[in-house]
Amino acid sequence: MNQSWFITGTDTEIGKTWCTLALIQHFKNQGLQVAGMKPIAAGCHWNKAGFRNSDAEQILQVSGLEVPYEWVNPYAFVPPIAPHLAAAQMGQTIELEHIISQYQHLAAQADTVVIEGVGGWRVPINATQSLKDIVLALDVPVILVVGLRLGCINHTLLSAETIIRDGCTLAGWIANPINPDFDAQGSIDTLTERLEVPLLAKMPCLAYQDIPQLAKAMRSVTKYIKPRGTLKNPMSLRHRIFSTEVDY
Repeated sequence: MNQSWFITGTDTEIGKTWCTLALIQHFKNQGLQVAGMKPIAAGCHWNKAGFRNSDAEQILQVSGLEVPYEWVNPYAFVPPIAPHLAAAQMGQTIELEHIISQYQHLAAQADTVVIEGVGGWRVPINATQSLKDIVLALDVPVILVVGLRLGCINHTLLSAETIIRDGCTLAGWIANPINPDFDAQGSIDTLTERLEVPLLAKMPCLAYQDIPQLAKAMRSVTKYIKPRGTLKNPMSLRHRIFSTEVDY
């Protein structure tokens, strides 16, 4: 199997799902068999088949693979709160081994798997583990989605620094406008100067989310991520983040 990817963000509600869907579609356009995964989801609804998450349903639909929903979304919780708290309210515990098992099912069916995280990088998944433990266990590079709004520079630099210090590979970042009234170019320029990992894509600010249109914005990722999923200069990306020292 080719390289898989983990999508995290600077915060919640900053467009991780839309970027995940766009990246899935982009890889499909490259001729790859692509699976999507959202291991943990909160704010789920009930239907006859069980608890379902609208983001995970979209991921399954866009990927086009005929696989069980439970492979895509192993943990679906009703309360729209942090996953470890939602799990506790529903009398469950999120187990890393179960997520790994479901990922392996998907990986056996696809050339690559695009995995969407929940919330930001430091979100706990149980009493002792967080999202980083999923990434370390699966040994996949991270793509950081930056929600372009006030405060995003600090959030991005802190997130990037933490991802690397946790021993994970940061492949690059995606600039995602979430407020049409926010002048984002200055923030993009600053982050481009401060981060040595590449800007993989700059998403358009659309009145409605059109997956094929969003996928076109992902074409630039092939400058850094080859169609078969290898990183350009992965060791330099793993060990070097900042081109200058940042005083927080």
